[in-house]
Amino acid sequence: MTELLFIRHGETDWNRQQRFQGQIDVPLNALGRAQAARLAERLGPEPWDLMVASDLARTQETAAPLAAAWRTTPLLDAGFREQSFGVLEGLDVPTIKDRHPDLWALWLEHRADFQLPGGESLRSFHRRVMDAVEATVARHAGARIAVVTHGGVLDMLWRSANALPLDGLRRCEIPNTGLNRLRWVDGHLRIDSWADAAHLQGLPEQPGTAAGER
Repeated sequence: MTELLFIRHGETDWNRQQRFQGQIDVPLNALGRAQAARLAERLGPEPWDLMVASDLARTQETAAPLAAAWRTTPLLDAGFREQSFGVLEGLDVPTIKDRHPDLWALWLEHRADFQLPGGESLRSFHRRVMDAVEATVARHAGARIAVVTHGGVLDMLWRSANALPLDGLRRCEIPNTGLNRLRWVDGHLRIDSWADAAHLQGLPEQPGTAAGER
């Protein structure tokens, strides 16, 4: 059995703007940096054996205060990157509706095998995420592993652990810097707790997460 702690990155301005971030490097905003600091305060006394982070800027920036508290350096793994949204990356929803109405209509069907031009389908994204999880667990079996990643990655983990289809809307909450505790047992994910954001009490409320701005 391997313990896994998955953490979504802190907030960015593009989250607020409901803009498709995908694999574009976007820094945390002031609230995101405050969330990362709260995360470090909460988990600092609870060092895990290993820290892994997506190689995108917003996850590295989120991981930095906690890594300093744990006196470690995160291992960067592109397998834990957000889904690629191809031609829609960097665009907000009103712009997408104006420039790419046909793609937007197809996107709203939330089909597992739909692939945006230059992007990834949910099915290929899911396979990448699960390959990254399996490889990490294989290399560090029995360790307690913390992973700083993205909303889309967490959605794939939720679906896998609950044996849900890849088609359809997201069914779980994924707050910025929320704590999601899982275990890898006999080749399967098990969820112990999800979307724990108690450390964010007193900070400004976060907006809902739009598809794509993860």
